[in-house]
Amino acid sequence: MLKVGITGQSGFIGTHLFNFLNLKKEKIVTVPFKDSYFDDNNQLIKFVNDCDAIVHLAAMNRHGDPQVIYDTNIKLVKQLISALEETEKSPHILFSSSTQEERDNLYGKSKRDGRLLFVQWANQNKARFTGFVIPNVFGPFGNPYYNSVVATFCHQLTHNEQPEILIDANLQLIYVKELVDLFYKNIISPAEKSYVVRYEVQYTSENKVSEILLMLKDFKYLYFDRNCFPELNSIFEVNLFNTFRSYIDHSTRNPVLLDKKTDQRGTFVETVKTSLGGQFSFSTTLPGVTRGNHFHTRKIERFIVIKGKAVIELRRIGTSEILHFELNGEQPSFVDMPVWYTHNITNVGDGELITLFWINEFFNPDHPDTYFENVKLTNTGTI
Repeated sequence: MLKVGITGQSGFIGTHLFNFLNLKKEKIVTVPFKDSYFDDNNQLIKFVNDCDAIVHLAAMNRHGDPQVIYDTNIKLVKQLISALEETEKSPHILFSSSTQEERDNLYGKSKRDGRLLFVQWANQNKARFTGFVIPNVFGPFGNPYYNSVVATFCHQLTHNEQPEILIDANLQLIYVKELVDLFYKNIISPAEKSYVVRYEVQYTSENKVSEILLMLKDFKYLYFDRNCFPELNSIFEVNLFNTFRSYIDHSTRNPVLLDKKTDQRGTFVETVKTSLGGQFSFSTTLPGVTRGNHFHTRKIERFIVIKGKAVIELRRIGTSEILHFELNGEQPSFVDMPVWYTHNITNVGDGELITLFWINEFFNPDHPDTYFENVKLTNTGTI
């Protein structure tokens, strides 16, 4: 069992990596980290002493004064190295650098110089060091106006703001789950025999900023405004769509009421509009019974209640807030399941509950969906 800690655990990449590693309990034990440890040397030393591997993600990306970015990032590296030297431990250090290393800006310079400080420490201590040089990263829950232009566009489009393209550059991107997989593989089994490695992370998609914004605008029109699932033709488009969905305020959007047409023949309700294909199914649930308590990392899923009374609950993994929605078949309605949200449905009525399900797996043997059962709404915090 490897004991792994992540500086910057509460950040965008850190949250995804921490949650993912907590799913690998047969191989890894996560060592919790708080940003405040950099202000308490005793806590930082204890953290370092507990780890077999440390992924150093803590860094400043943006500030009005670029010199503050440089000074902050170098200070964090030096503090971690100082704690390593004080404990006389040599855990495997995995460092998050950037393809901006070679650009003429102080952020890129802070990443390059920070990586070289770790190289010097590793060579002096015969320790293992992997310096990841990473392209632009996107994915669910990134901070708008901070982590990436994708995060900013998604936030703006789902909050009735107008996106603006400042520079229509080519964006070389990697999805956060793809990056997390690389960190995990290098923690478990380092790719190189050499103890000190500069690891060039390859981007997995490349698009102009305007092309990405156009796709996101299509998502807004079809999915957000029209309740229609858009056509998705690649893993990148699936990842971008799930990223877009993560910025929707699910607490206010759900449940979504469906248009019900009734005449002398009975009732007609359109449940799912889609260009995706996918699988339709239904379930009957007895009073008091709960289905679900699991989550997905890529699968797209919709629950539609057409008869009976139900409660659907969602909780984002790693958080404690539970979203609670009441649905009634008298007015058919649906709730979509976001990625990385554990969810369930309970029959709270006196009679039979009938629920329709639409699911699209987007099966790809190289990128399987991760499906985890028995992740209950009451299990707050870590997985």
